[in-house]
Amino acid sequence: MDNKKRKISIIGSTGSIGRQALEVIEKLEDKFEIIALAGGHNKELLQKQADKFKPKYTCLGEDGLEKICSDKENDIILVACSGKIGLRPTLTAIKNGIDIALANKETLVMAGDIVMSEAKRHNVNIIPVDSEHCAIHQCIKDITQVNKLIITASGGPFLHKSIEDMKNATVEQALAHPRWNMGKKITVDSATLMNKGLEIIEAHHLFGFDYEKIDVVVHPQSIVHSAIEYVDGSVIAQIGLPSMHIPIQYAITYPERFEGIKSKSFSFADIARLDFEKPDYKKFPTVELAYNMGKTGGTATVCMNAANEEAVFAFLDGKIKLYNIFEITEKMCAEHEVIQNPSIEDIFDVDEQIRVKTREYIAKFWN
Repeated sequence: MDNKKRKISIIGSTGSIGRQALEVIEKLEDKFEIIALAGGHNKELLQKQADKFKPKYTCLGEDGLEKICSDKENDIILVACSGKIGLRPTLTAIKNGIDIALANKETLVMAGDIVMSEAKRHNVNIIPVDSEHCAIHQCIKDITQVNKLIITASGGPFLHKSIEDMKNATVEQALAHPRWNMGKKITVDSATLMNKGLEIIEAHHLFGFDYEKIDVVVHPQSIVHSAIEYVDGSVIAQIGLPSMHIPIQYAITYPERFEGIKSKSFSFADIARLDFEKPDYKKFPTVELAYNMGKTGGTATVCMNAANEEAVFAFLDGKIKLYNIFEITEKMCAEHEVIQNPSIEDIFDVDEQIRVKTREYIAKFWN
């Protein structure tokens, strides 16, 4: 990054990632100029952010996102919103030649083939913000020499609990993540390990690896954020304290690095030990489901994502139990007629159909 300020917009500035991104930018205020801030429903917080950072414009909700992502004054756009609303703005930014710092899982889970193809066609960089994919991005020097990707998982709050414990889990227990402070939906996904399933699909699209070359390992300390194995057997891992400020900063300043809000010397002695174990696919069947839907391709991952999200919302509302999330998602996937090579409109149509079907199924059997 030269002396000229990098111009950035944040889609989802009022969410967890967006708020932390603004903390990073505040620390590096001489490096960035904020073009736009877009929030979800928190009008009061968005106004406070606007007063503090003085962007060119702001928007609340989906209206205005296309305009922000069409503004070629942007050097990079951080897509930090949750849900399917991140997909269209991301594609708009790509088509306008604007680099993407991507923190929205649904964009690649729903339409990875289309998004990555458009990014290649428009010579746009997509820098991952998720700590796992950011770690892999940092480890890879020559992707042609990489044998496999190794994604780490903390295991969430039920790692050492029984299946029975999970079946009887309360919302409060599911939201009590031992390592990360995240939004409610992604925290529940972490409790079921669906977040790892989604990350497998994301990694497949981001790095172009077959699913057989993407492994998951449980690592409770969340110090090793992910690793890669080269063809000669060498393994390169990226490690650091569990803070989202670091991958956010990496993504928005790439390819340069600066001292940031969470920069400090890492102490191996203080960490003392690192543990690793295989995932228990019997207790966390969502991971295997994600592998299967990813290999199926087409709209299979759209269906899985939509059904899971609606089931998570129902759990958070107290309508179903935690373990019902998998059962509901699996049923929707089993009944879905997959469309291969879908258009963007196909993807949104399937997404809406599955959401309606999932809500109706939950209402019928759990209300």
